[in-house]
Amino acid sequence: MATKARYKRRSFQNKAGIALASCVVIILATVVSIKSISLFEKVNEYEEKEAYLNAQIDAEVARGKEIAEFERYTQTRKYIEETAKDKLGLVYPGEIVFKIEDR
Repeated sequence: MATKARYKRRSFQNKAGIALASCVVIILATVVSIKSISLFEKVNEYEEKEAYLNAQIDAEVARGKEIAEFERYTQTRKYIEETAKDKLGLVYPGEIVFKIEDR
């Protein structure tokens, strides 16, 4: 009888150990899955931020090209003539200027 009781006790201890190990594994799996979900959300957030910043970079590159083009244009004779006519009212000798009267 003593061996039967010992066998029953060991069987119970084995079952309790297995149940405890199973609970630990389930808890760890739950924690890992929750953390992975939050990490995926962060990855998505960072990807959106990266796309936004890349769009800003592209816009600034385009703006830089426009500024460089305007700089080249300001070095031309046409720009200088337009500026002299518009801002200073200068004309070439013999050139007739027609002004529209304000009503």
